Amino acid sequence: MGLKSAKKKIKNHTKFRWKCRKYKVRALNLFAKSDPLKGASQAKGLVLSKFQKEAAQPNSAMRKCCKVQLTKNGKTVGAFIPGNLAQKFIDEHDEVVIERIGGKQGRAKGDIRGIRFQVIKVNDQPLARLVSGKIEKGRR
Repeated sequence: MGLKSAKKKIKNHTKFRWKCRKYKVRALNLFAKSDPLKGASQAKGLVLSKFQKEAAQPNSAMRKCCKVQLTKNGKTVGAFIPGNLAQKFIDEHDEVVIERIGGKQGRAKGDIRGIRFQVIKVNDQPLARLVSGKIEKGRR
């Protein structure tokens, strides 16, 4: 080891930690750069179309989803529509607010592959209250 070996170890540590992918992603802020929401928790967008996605094994269900074009940057993302018969309250060209579903490490959650976001508001009205029948859908 010898004298001044600690200084050499520190220098090597700072040099070689750039080989570690986790450090590089954190240091260069790559998550926020590749993220469609740009680090925000929620975003507004317009519904382009509605579609159904088949659930992953062992479940066999058709999960209701929609394609949303974000107003902040024009990117298109898929968003899950939570709630029983909730897709009836969402039409094309409606303005919706989406948020992350919250899977591990920003990935998809549950049995819906490739879907990382969910709809929480339609035309500035909460989707959960629309589904429960507490309010009616407003006109735009």
